[in-house]
Amino acid sequence: MLMMNKKNILITGSSRGIGLEIAKHFALSANVYIAGRDERRLEELCKEYGFAGFGVRDLSLTDGAESLLDSLNKNFDILINNAGVYFYNPIEKMLPEDIIKSIVLNSLTPYELIKRTIPYMKKQKWGRIINIGSISGVMGEANASIYSMTKASLIGLTKSLALELAQDNITVNIINPGWVDTELINNENLEEDFSKEEIIETIPQRRFVTPDEIASACEFLISDKAKTITGQSINICAGLSLGF
Repeated sequence: MLMMNKKNILITGSSRGIGLEIAKHFALSANVYIAGRDERRLEELCKEYGFAGFGVRDLSLTDGAESLLDSLNKNFDILINNAGVYFYNPIEKMLPEDIIKSIVLNSLTPYELIKRTIPYMKKQKWGRIINIGSISGVMGEANASIYSMTKASLIGLTKSLALELAQDNITVNIINPGWVDTELINNENLEEDFSKEEIIETIPQRRFVTPDEIASACEFLISDKAKTITGQSINICAGLSLGF
């Protein structure tokens, strides 16, 4: 996608996985700003892919969103809320600190980032916001109740803001990935709960979604071809939302 003039785009949780793939997609067509907690890695990624800059912040802290934007000191035309955290535990075993971290990072941080980037988008009468949710927020997931709850909240936020901002030429959409082939899938600790083979058996297409497929969807939603698409919850899940 080639933009008429380069827009500033902020992608959270972009040091690896889905976020990094999205950032790489826009490296040539936009001024890409990435964000995460590992300063050395973010610096290396900027050099490797030519990103415009990076912010080092822990977005699971209540002041993380404000602090990140202050450190970058930029106006953003495009915001992609990708940072998130996933805990797999029965509800009675969820730790209070993990519950709080999930709510802040998965729900409150996207809200605060949108709140602080919207004034500039309104002023220029153009903006694109994409929230990265999860199929767990659409269907629910046993033993991931706090994750499902917080990701479901992003769907409500997306719909409400799409209505609120429609006349300002700002679109707000959410992409709900299913199982994506990232480091999480290949983490040995995941095998304690379920193997990759067991996961595949629950997916109708018998395949994982690739980060590139999520990035391509973001690319389309930001383009002028998708200017009438707003408030939509888009499931990219290889059929997982349909059952099995």
